[in-house]
Amino acid sequence: MKKFLLLFLLMFSGTALAASVDVDYDDGIYHIILKGDKMKKQIEFVSSSNLITNKEAHNNADAILTINAGFFDPENQKTASYVVNDYQTVEDPIFNENLMLNPVTRKNLRSILNRTEFRVLDCDSKLKYEIAPHNAKLDFLCSVKTSAQAGPQLLPSLRLEEEFFVIKDKDGNVIRESASVLQKTPRTLIGLKSQEKGSQEIHIFIVTNEHPMDIFEARDLCAKYGLDSAMAFDGGSSTSFDYKKIHVVSTQESGDTGRALKSFMIVKKK
Repeated sequence: MKKFLLLFLLMFSGTALAASVDVDYDDGIYHIILKGDKMKKQIEFVSSSNLITNKEAHNNADAILTINAGFFDPENQKTASYVVNDYQTVEDPIFNENLMLNPVTRKNLRSILNRTEFRVLDCDSKLKYEIAPHNAKLDFLCSVKTSAQAGPQLLPSLRLEEEFFVIKDKDGNVIRESASVLQKTPRTLIGLKSQEKGSQEIHIFIVTNEHPMDIFEARDLCAKYGLDSAMAFDGGSSTSFDYKKIHVVSTQESGDTGRALKSFMIVKKK
């Protein structure tokens, strides 16, 4: 068991406002916990016009932590997931012609466009986290400050069919799957856990190919840690994160810079 801890904001007169990043590693799985109210101001979802690696995004942002986020089409380098940054939609899948013109995805477009996303909400100048389908209504006086969509939702319930990750025939047999949800593969997972006095912790799991999981095992992992809500970001060969000098990709092979990606979750230094 290896453990890394970074406290990058000083404690304020004994209050619990300081933000921290806590990273554990065990048996091929990195468990990252983001704590503190100040953390809500440090998180941002970003995208790149050209595909870049997680490490490149990390260095470009001079970030403390960077993980891969939404789905994308490597053929045309366009997004398949919504991304919001600074209250503006910066990536919109409806402008991805490969997604819109494909007869299968077009038939299921409503489900695809309503896949689950991780949000940082601004509710009358108070920030909070939420995991919800893209079209879920916001609470009164709330707006999305930054977010990234992917899926499927894992907790409180698994939404495979609702988000077009599996299609079943009339007998209940799976006849199509997306994002290798039924296969054992590396995964990037993110969830929320409520704390005392209404505070929230973010829990991130980077599941490498040393301990690959199908989506049901991923759900069970999040449930094991008592998360209230959880979802998957893009996984498989996209799975990657950078933390300080630690660079991890799905393969865990030395020198592997990882797959070129479209969108990222970063934790800024300030």
